[in-house]
Amino acid sequence: MTITGNATRASGGDPLEQVAEQVLWLSTAMIHHANRVRPNPSGMKVGGHQASSASMVSIMTSLWFEQLQPGDRVSVKPHASPVLHAINYLLGELDEKYLTTLREFGGLQSYPSRSKDPDPVDYSTGSVGIGATAPIWGAFARRYIDTVFASAGVGRQYSLVGDAELDEGAVWEAILDPSVQHLGEIVWIVDMNRQSLDRVVPNIAAGRLESMFSAAGWQVITVRFGGLLEELFTRPGGQALRRRILDMPNPEYQRLLRCAAAELRERLPGSDPGADAITALVDGLDDATLIAAIRNLGGHDLNTLRDAYAQIDDTRPTVIIAYTIKGHGLPTEGHPQNHSSLLSEEQYAELAQTLGKDPTRPWASFEDASPAARLCAAAAARLRRDSVPLGAPPTVPVDLGRTPPAVSTTQAALGRALLDLVREAPEVAKRVVTVSPDVSSSTNLAGWLNKVGVWSIDERRNWFDDDRETIMHWREKPTGQHMELGIAETNLVGLIGELGATWSRWGQPLFPIGVLYDPFVERALEPWSYGIYAGGQSILVGTPSGVTLAAEGGAHQSIKTPSIGLEQPGCVSFEPAFAVEVEWTLMDCLSRLGRPGGSSSYLRLSTRPVLQELAAVPADPAARARRRRHVVAGGYTLRHADKPAVTLVAVGALVSESLAGADRLAQLGVAAEVVCVTSPGLLYEALQARHGLGEAPSWILDQIFPAERAAPMVTVLDGHPHTLAFLATLHRVPVKSLGVSRFGQAGSLDAVYKYHGIDAESIVRAALDLVQ
Repeated sequence: MTITGNATRASGGDPLEQVAEQVLWLSTAMIHHANRVRPNPSGMKVGGHQASSASMVSIMTSLWFEQLQPGDRVSVKPHASPVLHAINYLLGELDEKYLTTLREFGGLQSYPSRSKDPDPVDYSTGSVGIGATAPIWGAFARRYIDTVFASAGVGRQYSLVGDAELDEGAVWEAILDPSVQHLGEIVWIVDMNRQSLDRVVPNIAAGRLESMFSAAGWQVITVRFGGLLEELFTRPGGQALRRRILDMPNPEYQRLLRCAAAELRERLPGSDPGADAITALVDGLDDATLIAAIRNLGGHDLNTLRDAYAQIDDTRPTVIIAYTIKGHGLPTEGHPQNHSSLLSEEQYAELAQTLGKDPTRPWASFEDASPAARLCAAAAARLRRDSVPLGAPPTVPVDLGRTPPAVSTTQAALGRALLDLVREAPEVAKRVVTVSPDVSSSTNLAGWLNKVGVWSIDERRNWFDDDRETIMHWREKPTGQHMELGIAETNLVGLIGELGATWSRWGQPLFPIGVLYDPFVERALEPWSYGIYAGGQSILVGTPSGVTLAAEGGAHQSIKTPSIGLEQPGCVSFEPAFAVEVEWTLMDCLSRLGRPGGSSSYLRLSTRPVLQELAAVPADPAARARRRRHVVAGGYTLRHADKPAVTLVAVGALVSESLAGADRLAQLGVAAEVVCVTSPGLLYEALQARHGLGEAPSWILDQIFPAERAAPMVTVLDGHPHTLAFLATLHRVPVKSLGVSRFGQAGSLDAVYKYHGIDAESIVRAALDLVQ
């Protein structure tokens, strides 16, 4: 774009320049309409980011209208969503009626959303750092599909990232993973506008960023200056000018953008030894050229960007650090508080006049025969993707028929269930991909890993394959079904989210299962939740869990994770008590994946050894099937009482204590019924539906909590007690909710349970308080 004063002037005959100006206008007008034109009876802020969008206009215009191919996918900086919608409108991918609906219910979302926006969005963004890394995991998923199933095509995976977004640790966790340096299709473009929400960042340390990317094996391309400045640098005094611009602090540079020509001539030379040479150079420039030059950064120069794209080395990931100006081309250009600021009516009219637009017809586009219209049509034809036929996932068996050992843990049952799946349902097992953060052996995945191998871009020799004392065989190959990403939970959930989206991207459903220590589910929750929001369907397994991990102490004891299972949208949660329930619930979770309307799942497993005979699984096939249906619906009655005086409701590992408590109560003449809850979340949804607040099936409530058997209730689980407190409202009975509501302690299981009041004695005491 050609710059004059503080705004962008209508371009000359370059069609790409004309398209860029149209994108700037449309993106600005969308936000203006949402805030200044559309009625807003509530008076609540609508918002939008005109300045953040403007800094990306040249980068995104050059990318979509010259560079992208059909197989390429792009994750767009959240605050640049209006630019994406403007581009989609010019490409014919968005109806004009949506341009007035930014941040309106049912309209264009605040940030790009793959599942909610009406136009094409490759990756949902908005959660800082998570959308930026998604294309990395998308590259993993595409390569896996391409190797194991069918061609997923070729294409680069672009991330358009704001420089402040690089403050997020999740970004560097992904960049530093050793496997990423082999993904040549990854291209990041950093919008280096050197501003955050509230200020100009004093020292953005661009050189340090370049070194960090380079040390991680990335190609680094830095785009600092546009053609005008580069030409000035060749003139007498040019090198002094270059040093002056490079050496000055970011805030000083930003201040120059707010100067008229006369003030700029005074400030720009500075006071260093090269000041006189800069003054002489500046004196030879007219005002328009001088003002244009100080704004001529590489991220706004289409020719410079074109040259940068041509340098991309597809044998390793690439980062293009493109220097830009926040609010480029707007009257708010370079202002330190322009992040969320909106153009006034006067500024909007000024912009319209400068760009040659009619503010009364903001959505008017190019004349059909114009070069710019032909450029848009050619780009639309080039980028058109064929529709992807959705492949139906294989039918998942409901029961593998395993008889568990006499004493077992739910954690160990996971590994056995996966191995049984290989034998009983190989077509299902073939689509299972497990992911863990360096805890495969400690989460009982060793047998599965030995069976299916470890995924790697290239096959690698296992130097311990002939060591008889090695029980875990690390066979790395492109067809391996286990992926390990080091100790980085954010990477894990990002990967399973993209593996869980392959059914919609390439028509090939996968069944991703991520396994990590349950306390770290909280660390991974935000990116996993965002992956679910974006349409990724996966299973997250938290194991071991709770204060049952007694000897590990409070640092490794989870308290709040049952609430996560209860509250997470798009997710079904289970905490099985017995080994057979792990098999049943895992099969149910697998059956929900890889399909329209599917959902994610969360399994909370334990290392607590449990006598499996306590499950009292019926031998009769029909009765066994009935028990299974109850387990996957949310719970079942484990021990009946003829006329219960109290109902003990337990989850997972605490079933043993509840049964022991029931025995103690029976000795005291108190009849106790024991209900095993496998999914508090499903029971809560059933109760909400019973109250007309949802559509979930509610039959399970009548099966395990029939009204005629209602009794005072003691609920107990290895987690926060509020998780089950809602059950008392079903029949309005007195309740005592036992659980864990303070940080844990190291010690024996008995001591830790007693400390938290979830041992058998505490259950008996709570029951007696209710019935007496």
